[in-house]
Amino acid sequence: MISVLPVKSQKELAELFAAHSIEVNEFSGAVSAVCNGERLGYCLFTLDSKKMVVLEIQPRNDLALADGILRSALHNAVCAKVIRAQYIDSSPVEIFEKLDFILNREEKTLDISKLFKSCHSCSDKNT
Repeated sequence: MISVLPVKSQKELAELFAAHSIEVNEFSGAVSAVCNGERLGYCLFTLDSKKMVVLEIQPRNDLALADGILRSALHNAVCAKVIRAQYIDSSPVEIFEKLDFILNREEKTLDISKLFKSCHSCSDKNT
């Protein structure tokens, strides 16, 4: 069974961020998808009291897994009572597009309300 959980270890968090040449700060966070002790993927983000910024998602070639990982990351924002999610230019925008999570391209916002809807875009766009 796949578990997608927040990364609690600061060492593991630092290693994940370093693998993408992203600096860790007090707002850095990640969720990791694991099955039988093997990491299948993860999402790196920053989360403060106003917004989450999604920085990276792996893997990029498995849309269903990426969808679950992204939803898990966004769930962390909702649990922190943060309802604004954004991305930056270096984020995996192609994943957000394929999963239909982009709310506003100009503002680079993601649609957190999709957490409460089923994933139709996975089956429709799984290419």
